[in-house]
Amino acid sequence: MNLIKYFVLVFCFTVATAEASDKQSLMLKQVTKNTWAIVGPLTNRNKINLGNNATFGFVVTNDGVVLIDSGGSLKGAKALHKIIKSVTDKPIRYVINSGGQDHRWFGNDYFSSLGAKIISSEAAKKDHKARSGSQWSMLESRIGKDGIKGTKEKFSDITFKDDYNFTLGKVKFEIYFRGQAHTPGDAFIWLPQSKVMFTGDIVYTERMLGIGEQSNSKSWLHVFNSMAGFKPKHLVPGHGSPTTLDKAIKDTGSYLSFLRNTISLFIESGGGAHEISRINQARFKYLNNYDSLKGRNALKVYTELEWE
Repeated sequence: MNLIKYFVLVFCFTVATAEASDKQSLMLKQVTKNTWAIVGPLTNRNKINLGNNATFGFVVTNDGVVLIDSGGSLKGAKALHKIIKSVTDKPIRYVINSGGQDHRWFGNDYFSSLGAKIISSEAAKKDHKARSGSQWSMLESRIGKDGIKGTKEKFSDITFKDDYNFTLGKVKFEIYFRGQAHTPGDAFIWLPQSKVMFTGDIVYTERMLGIGEQSNSKSWLHVFNSMAGFKPKHLVPGHGSPTTLDKAIKDTGSYLSFLRNTISLFIESGGGAHEISRINQARFKYLNNYDSLKGRNALKVYTELEWE
């Protein structure tokens, strides 16, 4: 094989691999006749997924599209839009930001420029403003300056304190904020006619949830139970593929309850923060990111319980 042929083959292989990786980073999954999920990878943000390491959703109505979460960057938003356009050429009328993480709202400016109105809870908008600087720095370190190029802040046009309802093309949308969960402004979106629930970061499936400084495990469990009370037939989590309520309970609700109950008993028995690794979380080892998150989650819950 001569040198020119070798480099041509290497180039073609590299391009094909990159294209395959890009396709794999977002998967389109139909939930009902007019409802779809766009499932991102369970890994961290990186240059391939453009910050879209989460699950998004959209609903096609007679009068346009409602998008659940706008992506982690300008390029991430365009990647979501490309997938939506493979299903429908109807305009995106509304974007609902389900929570405070960057992949829930960093694509707002792109969809706003296309005429969409952005909706979020008041608490989420406040969180966006408070953490935008730190989120920007973190995202740039993960996806690079080129990956974040062109991304601009755009806060919600419509906010609500507790509930917000609207109808588009005869499809009813109900948005509920019931308190801090993974982030201070997490809300869930309920479609009563089809019994579809979009949970944002209130629910993680297939991967272990992260309890960070912006989270509150006690309130999160309350919010989760409020969402579960609707008894959805179809559930689109914030991370993971479309699933059932039982799966959401197993991977999120049960884990939050386990941590709080187990660590409460641990504290009562005199256990200290430096001994937190003694907490046996092996029943949740099947979840992705178990090894990297179990210790941090336990320590955060320990700190919360000490102050409750």
